[in-house]
Amino acid sequence: MENDLILVVNAGSSSIKVALFDGALQTVATGAVTEIGGAARLKIGVERACEAPDHDAALSLLLAGLAEAGHPVARLKAAGHRVVHGGRALTGSVRVTPAVLAAIEACVPLAPLHNPHNLAAIRALGRLAPALPQVACFDTAFHATNPEVALRYALPAAEEAKGIRRYGFHGISYASLALRLPELLGAPLPGRVLALHLGNGASLAAIRDGRSVATTMGYSPLDGLTMGTRTGAIDGNAVLRLAEDHGIDGAKRLLNNRSGLLGLGGASDMRALHAAGTEEARFAVAHFGYWAVRHAGSMIAAMGGLDCVAFTGGIGENDAEARRAICEGLGFMGVALDPAANAAGGTRLDRAGSAVPVVIVPAAEERHIAADVVAVLGPETTDTKK
Repeated sequence: MENDLILVVNAGSSSIKVALFDGALQTVATGAVTEIGGAARLKIGVERACEAPDHDAALSLLLAGLAEAGHPVARLKAAGHRVVHGGRALTGSVRVTPAVLAAIEACVPLAPLHNPHNLAAIRALGRLAPALPQVACFDTAFHATNPEVALRYALPAAEEAKGIRRYGFHGISYASLALRLPELLGAPLPGRVLALHLGNGASLAAIRDGRSVATTMGYSPLDGLTMGTRTGAIDGNAVLRLAEDHGIDGAKRLLNNRSGLLGLGGASDMRALHAAGTEEARFAVAHFGYWAVRHAGSMIAAMGGLDCVAFTGGIGENDAEARRAICEGLGFMGVALDPAANAAGGTRLDRAGSAVPVVIVPAAEERHIAADVVAVLGPETTDTKK
């Protein structure tokens, strides 16, 4: 049986999502286990209850389910994993080795809510399919091209040496966007792209000549824009006050899980806020748009101008009102939406004759990871001992 499929794994704290891609990088199958350690649910085609006390059990169920659907482990050529944090050392997709695992482990203090679960999935797959080559793809890697002046906080060297610096996130999404944008535009990649990854987690990136030169998230995904449950940018002394009032753990939960759109408007989902129609909900939506525009000004300054606006992510792709508010706020830069195109949610949203193209780029992070697997291992990789 030919081993021609690439497995992409995205592991969270209580879920694992997988996707299978063929040699042409077309999706063959998808699956997920949610509520790991609790009332777990397995979905491959149909959804059903399952027993998944840990990531090993969840991944075993997914591999068995894919096999039942006609895609056994024997058909897998390699696997790619989304890993949230690569720190300063891991700045590109790389084949998993003991040294790479140790480097990802070393980044756990930088991403304690994410890297342990990414590691759990890598190790689980290593036990379930020990001969299968694995590749780690990092959400921080795309932003490693930011200049040092953009990455360094104004802290003493001893604190910076601990890894306290800006890293940025959503890098896999931005790398995918930059690669696919020329095809959607029917033209070469614009020199200065304002990329907006807007979802429950939201950030902006300044992409100059295909390379990230600035981004809104920093040491953690908390910084920058107003998000579903995260505050976005907040004064450090305000954080210290919250820690005094609520304790460190309480402040962490407040900043990451109870703030943002939820804290302002009572719901973390933009659709629910639009439907609510309350004064608080309207303010939350306005807050989201205002800070997106304000941070966009910073990104445009970092690039020295603006040649294209590109939206991706759940809100970016589906919320016409959010796109309208942001583009109106960028009107001073020559951004002009076509209202009908924006309402329809097609690919090109800018008004005819506009100086700045406005584009929706549908998220395709899993496909990008699969492409990185091929790039790292080579299209004909079958030697699992390399």
